[in-house]
Amino acid sequence: MRRVIRIPDDVDLPLIGLIQIGIIDRGTNLLQVRAISGCNLNCIFCSVDEGPKSKTRVTNYIITSLDYMMEWLREIVAFKGPSKIEMHLDGTGEPMLYPKFLDLVHSIADIPGVEIISLQTNGILLTEKIVDELEAIGLSRINLSIHSLDPNLSKYLVGMPSYDLANILNIAEYISNSRIELLIAPVWVPGINDDDIEKIIQYTIKIVKKDQKWPMLGIQKYEIYRYGRKVPGVREMSWYHFYQQLRIWEKKYGVKLKLRKEDFWMHKRKMIPKIFKKGEKVRVKIVAPGWMHNEMIGVARDRAITVLNCDANIGDKINVRIVKNKHNLYIAVPENRYSSS
Repeated sequence: MRRVIRIPDDVDLPLIGLIQIGIIDRGTNLLQVRAISGCNLNCIFCSVDEGPKSKTRVTNYIITSLDYMMEWLREIVAFKGPSKIEMHLDGTGEPMLYPKFLDLVHSIADIPGVEIISLQTNGILLTEKIVDELEAIGLSRINLSIHSLDPNLSKYLVGMPSYDLANILNIAEYISNSRIELLIAPVWVPGINDDDIEKIIQYTIKIVKKDQKWPMLGIQKYEIYRYGRKVPGVREMSWYHFYQQLRIWEKKYGVKLKLRKEDFWMHKRKMIPKIFKKGEKVRVKIVAPGWMHNEMIGVARDRAITVLNCDANIGDKINVRIVKNKHNLYIAVPENRYSSS
């Protein structure tokens, strides 16, 4: 049974610094908003080994106070600029597991400067009623994960025998008839769903409006990560092979498949300044267990830091050395002995 950390009820955790929860700024006009971790599927290709059958993730996180989340979001939007901000609701799992999901979207829509709200989802929790509500709020786009049009293969790919592909396809078509734009996002796993990718292209062209502002397809390449799931017997295809095949399909179907940031109106925007330099020694207070075994979360200078290979206790103050700081996602390792003072 996983531990659940409620923010800020269990711990007053800063919402910048962690990959699995909070807000991520990668130096563009798009902010990734992660109000919950965890997933309701066990996709065989999951890059972070999420889901009920995860062997590596031992903690779930949830932001229980919507006001707390909104304070951080408003402050960051004010810093980045007063217009053309996109809020992308995604996660290391399924963002719609968040109990206050619709309230979150409502609140984001009220932030001055936010002009695009997008959602990445596997679609299991979507209903026609929820789509109607999201349309009324002003959700701009849904990126919907569909990896095969074969019911049995779909169940295998998502690692869930109860997965109802027919319902997902019905929801996809319902979205396409709303004011919300639809992007279908399959993961191409070589040797497993090769034929299905072309069928998904054909299906998407059939159901999605041709006058969309954004692309209708976002085909993703299966990649192997250190802590992700590895599909037995499957090797990564090269980027050359991947893009070569996308170009063939683009020419065959007259649809854009090789995507760039500009296709989603993304552009560079000043990034929240980094608080810690790589290699810097920092004194942190341990406030929560980490996402994986042998990890803890420390706090310093209003930032959250993942501390690897750490067996300190909650409340300890320890010295750490920052080993990664890209995009204000901080990872550190212990430097000296632990201290309780």
